[in-house]
Amino acid sequence: MVKFKVDTNKNKETTINRTIRIRNEHFDKIMELSEKSNVSFNKIINQCIEFALENLEEEENIHN
Repeated sequence: MVKFKVDTNKNKETTINRTIRIRNEHFDKIMELSEKSNVSFNKIINQCIEFALENLEEEENIHN
């Protein structure tokens, strides 16, 4: 399985604002990772989403 690695590159990206809800334990882990890596919480969330979408199994992508 491919491992997730935080990208510490400071490039700005175009984004949109959207409110999401995440579990408390996920929030805590991501905040800890953010502090340790000196990468913003939002950037880590976006990297997690990108990683998940790139590694999504095709079968799962078909289900609507």
